[in-house]
Order: sequence, then structure tokens, then C-alpha cells
Amino acid sequence: MTVRRLSTLLLPLLLVVSVSSHGQAGDEAGASGGLSLEAQGSQSVLAVGRRQTAWVRVGLQPVSSQRMSRRALVNLAIVFDRSGSMQGQKLQYARDAAIGALNLLASDDIVSVIAYDSDVNVLVPATKMTERDKIVDAIRGIEAGGNTALFAGLSKAAAEIRKFQDPRRVNRIIVLSDGLANIGPTSPSELGSLATSLKKENISVSTLGLGLGYHEDLMLELASRSGGNHHFIEQEQNLRTIFLREFQDLLSVVAQDIEVQVRLPKTLRPLRVLGNSAEISDQSAHSTISQVYGSQTRSILLEVDVPAEFTQTPVDPASGGTTLAAIEVTYRNMQTGAREQRTGEVLIRFSDDATELQNSVNSGVMADIVAMIGSEQSKLATQLLDQGDVDGCRAMLDQNRKFLAWYAEELQCEKLEESAKMNGRQLEALNGVQSNDAPAAVLSRKVMRAYQFSSDQQQPVSGRQ
Repeated sequence: MTVRRLSTLLLPLLLVVSVSSHGQAGDEAGASGGLSLEAQGSQSVLAVGRRQTAWVRVGLQPVSSQRMSRRALVNLAIVFDRSGSMQGQKLQYARDAAIGALNLLASDDIVSVIAYDSDVNVLVPATKMTERDKIVDAIRGIEAGGNTALFAGLSKAAAEIRKFQDPRRVNRIIVLSDGLANIGPTSPSELGSLATSLKKENISVSTLGLGLGYHEDLMLELASRSGGNHHFIEQEQNLRTIFLREFQDLLSVVAQDIEVQVRLPKTLRPLRVLGNSAEISDQSAHSTISQVYGSQTRSILLEVDVPAEFTQTPVDPASGGTTLAAIEVTYRNMQTGAREQRTGEVLIRFSDDATELQNSVNSGVMADIVAMIGSEQSKLATQLLDQGDVDGCRAMLDQNRKFLAWYAEELQCEKLEESAKMNGRQLEALNGVQSNDAPAAVLSRKVMRAYQFSSDQQQPVSGRQ
């Protein structure tokens, strides 16, 4: 793999340029769990004497040797859509799935149950799982009714969470809906603003969208802006699997309330962050992550503008490199309850040797960059579909499939290979489709949006369930 070959595909997309930086430094968490920090770039050597873009990856993952002696307790609100469209098997499967997942909880976990249609009812105020029979009876008694007051349902759920809010607990709202919010605030931006405020309170929202009638953009805004998960469930028979998966994530949180600060030398300029929302100012970038699960690695990618004069910086003989970025991460360890800190830096060197530049490429970091680009290209395909340009959507999906497949082979990356296959499947699904309101187009859009969310959150690539 060469820098030139990498640039050939990446430059036309106007998202990255040829040479980036690579270095590695970080602190390991102790035996009591927590996170390890790995700071890297896509290359360890920068070209001398020219302006270039560098990419820095901040990777966070549970300590590999971690064996949690006890998990964090949860404070959970389950919110059921009981509008008229949920009647019949949909609601029956939803009730059974939630009741089955409750078996994973312990007596000290806290649960509340909220149901909404035109009205909102708190069926079970926040209570410990010692009252399991009461909780189960309330869920079994939910019946379908009128319209969809989603905003009010979430607000009631948040109020129940706040009763026992504790930074040492995992505070989560799980909301299930099969339709469109049509009472109260209903737009993605309004619901997204609510999600942003909940994230500041350390409350995340996971959304379960059932069938083809729900508003995926709204549900994705809730999940992404609060730090929760999103699941697209095409068939109600799969609700049990999704509820169990969501509860397993909930019970495996190893760190939450995570703050990431990246600081650059004065002559460098942060351009943008991929992988999470971030605030950029002067020579720093700040990002917050709600939580990291036990089997998850979360990465933030920072694009940095490197002027030519920086490449003349003398290399520190002690470290053998020059600091490109200094990273500080603080978080709450959910096993000990304590706030902890990890620090690291990215070191780089400079050279005018083309072979040295080429050999310094870090394929793992490059794969993450490519995955994020693939997600952005998929979003462009979705936009074309929304505009009624089905042919343009297909062309973008085909371009993205080829792009991801090339890098999957070049970098020997299974994740990129699966993403390429996902784009290929959506391309096939749109064959013969003439309009964006055709059932196949509606289904394809939901699958694409779920894929984009999974990629952005560095979760396994998912689609229909």
C-alpha cells in the first residue's frame, strides 16, 4: 500500500489528503477496570517542507484484562408507543420482549414504565426490581389507543429517571415506536434538542423503530444526540432479540460521562472531528461520549492542518519525535465509581524519503478513516433518494461499494468488506425502483440510515432485523 495509491481514491472525495501522522502513547488503566487510551495517526512520518493534512485517532477501549467483579447498576425507563398502529401482534411481541429482558436485571436496578398515545401515563413510577411482579403486570396491561405523543412520553420518562439519578448508575431511556410523532413537538430538531439536554444530565436514549412507518431521522436524532443506540426492526418477531441486545449493552457499560480533549501546538489548526460531535476552538478540540461498552472500542478522528514550517521543528532526541497532539481523557469508572484520567500524545517525525513515508502508513487508522468516509458517502446517497433521484442514489451506492471494497482488500479489513456488502445489498434492493416512496425505497432508506448510525458509532454494521 502506498501513500500515492491512498490519495488517488481519497482526494476526489474531498475528505482527506495524502499524508497523515502516526504516533502512539497512552496510559493503561489498572486492575480495577476502566479505559485504556491509544493515540495514533494514519502515518508516523510527515513529509518535509510542505503543507499537509494529518489525522489523529483517539481510541478508547476497556482494559483487555478487565474482569468486572460487579457491574454498574442501572436506572432504566421503558417507554411504549401504544398508539392505534401498535395494536395486535406488534404490542404483544413488544410486551413479551420487554418482560423477557427484565430477567437480566438485579434487585437493586431501578425501572420505570411509561406508555403513550394521545396521552401519557406513568404505569410504574421508578422502583427497584424487587417489585418485579408489579412491573410485569403493568407491562402486560398495556393496550393500544390513539395518536403518538412521543415528546411528552420522553419527558415523563426523563422525570422518572431524575428521581434516582446517580452518576454511578447507567441512566437510560428505551423508547419503542412504530409510527410518526403527531402530538406536541414532532420534528427531528425539536426531539434532538431534548436529547442534547438529556445527554448533559448523563441520560441516554436508545430508540427502537419498528416496521416501515416510523420516522427514522427523528429516532436517530434522539439516539445519536443523547449517546444511546438505535435499532431498526422490520419484523415484530425480532423484538425479543433486540431488547436482549439493548439490555446486554446497558449492563456492560464500563465507563461513562467521558470527556476527550485534544490540544495541538500553536502553529497547527484543528479542522474537524469524525466519529462524534465536537467543539473546536483555537488549537483544541473537545468531545463528549456518553459511555463505552465492555466489547466496544470508541474512536474519535481529528483532522489537523499542518503548515510547512511545522515540518522543520527539531525532533526531541529523548522521545525520537515531535508532539503533534496531546490528549487528555477523563471518565467515570463504572466498576469503582471514581473519576479517572488518561493522558497520551501523538509523536511524529519528518522525512523526504518516499519509501519511509509509504512504509509508515497505519492500516488500522486508515480503515477507520475510510469507514467514516463510507458513512458520509452513504448519507449523500440518502439525500439523493430523498430528492427523488433514485438513479443518482444507485450511482452513489455503487461508487461507495467499490470504494469500500477496494480498501477492504488493500487494508485486509473485514469491517470495510461488510460495509461494502451492505452498500451492494442496498443497490440491489433499489433495482427497478422508480420513486422514493415505493416500499422498497422506504425500506432501503431505513436500512441505510441504520448502517450510517452503526458506522458513526463504531458498532458492528447493522441493517434490518
